[in-house]
Amino acid sequence: MLSDYQQLFQNALKESLGSTGPKGLYEPISYLLNLGGKRLRPVLTLMAAETFGKNQKKAVGAALAIEIFHNFTLMHDDIMDAAPLRRGAATVHHKWDTNTAILSGDAMLIKAYQALEAYPDPLFGKLTRLLSQTALEVCEGQQYDMDFETQKEVTEPQYLEMIQLKTAVLVGCALQMGAWIGGASDTDAHKLYEFGVLLGTAFQIQDDYLDAFGDPESFGKQLGGDIIENKKTILYHQAMAKGTDEQKEKLLHWFSSPSVAPKKTEKIQEVKALFEDTGSRIASVELVKKFTEKAFEKIDELVISTEGKELFKGFGLQLMERKF
Repeated sequence: MLSDYQQLFQNALKESLGSTGPKGLYEPISYLLNLGGKRLRPVLTLMAAETFGKNQKKAVGAALAIEIFHNFTLMHDDIMDAAPLRRGAATVHHKWDTNTAILSGDAMLIKAYQALEAYPDPLFGKLTRLLSQTALEVCEGQQYDMDFETQKEVTEPQYLEMIQLKTAVLVGCALQMGAWIGGASDTDAHKLYEFGVLLGTAFQIQDDYLDAFGDPESFGKQLGGDIIENKKTILYHQAMAKGTDEQKEKLLHWFSSPSVAPKKTEKIQEVKALFEDTGSRIASVELVKKFTEKAFEKIDELVISTEGKELFKGFGLQLMERKF
């Protein structure tokens, strides 16, 4: 069923990327959107619309808006991070140049809003207001993330707010848009939004955890990548909150030192040991469980069929088990 949603969206995306000029503006957009990805957010939009009674095709415009906006943020994030690669391929600013990536990214943001013009008022107004609010929150989350890079200690609530704004609210937005298009009440649409935010938060915490303690084959990334890059994930912040003064000094030492090739393995091992000894690893696992359970509670409150509830819960489990 999920592959059906993915295929429908892929076909719609291909149609939306028809040839247009100037080439220098639109080719980078097509390039980035064609790099792949699981299309998690647009799939949720289509799923939500169908669950609440409308043909999934009715939600294609909103699904396009969500995915184009998401990739717009990636294009600009890559510039800010000076990232050379995105999904294993050269980032737009590396393949072309920074000015091209900025301008093409701007055009993507506009195209995201244009995709919502497929809907009449008052639905159009609701969808655009939700996207605008979400877009602003994503920017706020990105700023918090940048601020945290220079802060030695960040509380758990502060970190959770950051990942909710930077990542999870767009998942909630995708679901709420689909629910509205499907004819859901504002109450049910908001509960589905909350499900998305909670599940997105659990997913990001688990992503932090798996980077250090996951199975490299199923995770699909180099283990310890965040540690090598001195990224202060939930594991770092919890270790700083729970550790002794000596443990915190050690952690600060490792995260202030460059990851020189011969010492990368040692750094990963020592930092992971600190995550274990401070209780950070176990606390992160408990947080994932807490947010996943809260997400499923929101599904139980929805006024939809049992089959619909099982669909959303099944998706959530597949996502958390990295099977989607």
